[in-house]
Amino acid sequence: MSDQITVTRTVSATPKQLFALLSTPTRHQEIDGAGMLRGVEGSTEISGVGDEFVMNMHNGDLGDYQMKNTVTSFEQDRVIGWAPSMHPIDAKKDTIGDVRAEGHTYTWHLAPEGDGTTVTQVYDWSGVQDPDFRGFFPMLSEDQLADSIEKAGRAASS
Repeated sequence: MSDQITVTRTVSATPKQLFALLSTPTRHQEIDGAGMLRGVEGSTEISGVGDEFVMNMHNGDLGDYQMKNTVTSFEQDRVIGWAPSMHPIDAKKDTIGDVRAEGHTYTWHLAPEGDGTTVTQVYDWSGVQDPDFRGFFPMLSEDQLADSIEKAGRAASS
């Protein structure tokens, strides 16, 4: 079984518009294809690799929780990506035990295509070291990732 899902779609927004959206975590709820994002702590814009932002999350199994995202890729108007981890790392111990919820990434590749952009989103969990956490993957489906791309295209061009 593969350790990643890659989805590609072409949208009408430009790479510049999409990058502006993706580098603004306060707007990430607009592109959430899984319905788990509840908002961001603070209003930090992403400006480079190593930047961090904390998302408020919710799902039926864990309830409310937070994920700290560390930026792993940043090429203006071309590539942006982040690696989420439970925040703090030992949060939800009562629910998930000693699982280390870290090691996966979301990376968005943007390529000009006519008046729009070909967007490739790579959801990669090959870096997950905790075998118990690895058992949860994939947490998102190809359809949910495709929905995120479509939502990003609409939100960025509006």
